[in-house]
Amino acid sequence: MGIENKVAEPITDCAARGLRHIAFIMDGNGRWAKQRGLPRELGHTAGAANFKKITRYCSDIGIPAVTVYAFSTENWKRSKTEVSALMRLFGEYLTNEFDEMMVNDLRVVFLGDRAPLSNSLKVLMERMESASVNNSRLLNIAINYGGRAEIVQAVNKLIAEGRTDITEEDITSHLYTAHCPPPDLVVRTGAEMRLSNFLIWQSAYSELYFSDVLWPDLTPGDIDAAVAAFFSRERRFGNA
Repeated sequence: MGIENKVAEPITDCAARGLRHIAFIMDGNGRWAKQRGLPRELGHTAGAANFKKITRYCSDIGIPAVTVYAFSTENWKRSKTEVSALMRLFGEYLTNEFDEMMVNDLRVVFLGDRAPLSNSLKVLMERMESASVNNSRLLNIAINYGGRAEIVQAVNKLIAEGRTDITEEDITSHLYTAHCPPPDLVVRTGAEMRLSNFLIWQSAYSELYFSDVLWPDLTPGDIDAAVAAFFSRERRFGNA
């Protein structure tokens, strides 16, 4: 689980030290709300606010790419009220964060199947991606995303291209994440210890870090602990 000891020194220049891409499974919003006697939707509101704080902090410590698991293909099974709240929050982000995205040199890319999303959301997503394509910092937002479905769509694209002999590199280049390196570190909050169909191809050699902290309560100090744990490990990539 998470490291309890305080980080001795400030975390800086992560990319130069080998941490270029961090991915988050943002778990615990509903439980955070339940602990406070609040509707689950308010937990998602708190989680959305913390998402902005955490992603900014990752940039501050020199991590150039961040991916967040915002909405899975399985999340449609939740109540209509909760799904509507999540889509509303997503729409608000797309509308309200556009100018800040440009000021902060942030490139936003959405991972997942957009077909079930409303036309208004799809227009906003395309606007944000198009406007930010030349920015240097990367934020991937996985929306209606599933790792198995991603691999299936990649293989289907290759079949449509007439490919009959498919390599790992072919699949990698046809995934939603073809524009960025795989995550070096995957962090899951909320005390659960599984990937939940998130980046299952890309995370084959990622370091995994599981925190008991619920996502709305995650702090920069918790990020420092996760990053310190990453730097304390020796990555072998199957070579030893």
